[in-house]
Amino acid sequence: MPDLPVIPESITVHLGSPASSAQNITLSFPEYIKNVASSEIYPTWPENAIRANIYAQISFALNRIYTEYYRVRGYNFDITNSTAIDQSFVQGRDIFENISQIVDEIFNDYIRPANSVAPLFAQYCNGTTVTCDGLSQWGTVDLANRGYTPYQILTYYYGDDIVLVQNAPVEGITESAPPYPLRLGSTGDDVRAVQIRLNRISKNYPAIPKISEITGLFSYDTEAAVRAFQRIFNLTEDGIVGKATWYRIQFIYAAVKRLNDLRAEGISLSEVTAQFPEVLRLGSTGVGVRELQYYLRFLAEFNEEIPPVAIDGVFGQATEAAVRATQEFYGLTVDGVVGEATWNTIYRAYIGTLDAIPPDYFAGLAVPFAGVPLVLGAQSEEVRLLQEYLNYIADAYPEIPVVEVTGIYGTQTAEAVEAFQRLFGIPVTGIVIATTWNAIGAVYDDLYQGNRLNPGQYPGFLLGD
Repeated sequence: MPDLPVIPESITVHLGSPASSAQNITLSFPEYIKNVASSEIYPTWPENAIRANIYAQISFALNRIYTEYYRVRGYNFDITNSTAIDQSFVQGRDIFENISQIVDEIFNDYIRPANSVAPLFAQYCNGTTVTCDGLSQWGTVDLANRGYTPYQILTYYYGDDIVLVQNAPVEGITESAPPYPLRLGSTGDDVRAVQIRLNRISKNYPAIPKISEITGLFSYDTEAAVRAFQRIFNLTEDGIVGKATWYRIQFIYAAVKRLNDLRAEGISLSEVTAQFPEVLRLGSTGVGVRELQYYLRFLAEFNEEIPPVAIDGVFGQATEAAVRATQEFYGLTVDGVVGEATWNTIYRAYIGTLDAIPPDYFAGLAVPFAGVPLVLGAQSEEVRLLQEYLNYIADAYPEIPVVEVTGIYGTQTAEAVEAFQRLFGIPVTGIVIATTWNAIGAVYDDLYQGNRLNPGQYPGFLLGD
């Protein structure tokens, strides 16, 4: 599902029950709502009743689209015209003029619960032959005749804790699955969405381990949660979020949140707000710039087309030149700005270069950052190396506590990382990303090379007979 609801430019309607071989037709969203309203209500009704019904019809359809109700089930349409489950749509029918005018005015308004960004699943029925928990279509006529406004009619049926969103943006809707699989080391809002959804799903399926930090960084604990999810729901257990896993996560998330129910749990703004990575450009500063410079500097050692840069956390002219060179080399838009596409291209180039280097290339030196953030709960060979490096450094810097070398990133390791970050002026997060790993590796290399004897060098103590 997209981050925030938008009104789609078009909607695809299946002319039959979901599993039937009926025709699909695609039409503009306003034309669809006009057809539904003209099929379900009467143009002679009071205007306030007509408006209340149209708000419900818009919200119902938008809920189907926002939650990708049919798309996540493998269908190639957004909604059906089966009145048993969806709204009435009659292909080729005449549209009532007053309904057409009202829809043109309010087609980009919809209802949402006050505690959720998701459109309300605005259930309704005719109120005579069929009754339900939601809005009664014929009941709206009585309320409108008693002087109720459209919003008052809606609150009468759906409760006071609803919001009428007005003038929502209109955009083309594309499938929500990311264009490339998400795996260890991936970054961005898609990763963050997976982390949020898996943590919520784990409340209902406790065999899925919690992801300790919702960072938008695909770390080892994210991989463990993905693997557990895949195991439970009979998907290929590879720890990679491809299209099948992505849509199954969306499907189960919508189910446990009851997003397609009048009493949905809802989605808070904090669950959808884009947070990582930030766009980096000339003048940017901070940890994100240092991460970028680390990757660019590494790539520059193996690609003469990319000029080397200093890792100083300032996005200056030299960094912009390196970004432009990288964008040109990899066929991206050459603008010197690091958005998500450029960031991920640089990251994948870094991982690809790292994988191609023979293991003995770094003999006697700290190995480069493996590309996967290390956080509480991580378990890997990189964690074991980190613990060894920190213990070696702790001999010279007693402010850093010694940790047990287990390969598991526990609280002791986090405290040692925080102590190192504090000592060497790095933002204290307890999370090891490229800049922290690089700093730890540089200090380790300095100490190790300083303590290592060159051939024939006096060791500084008496040699035995």
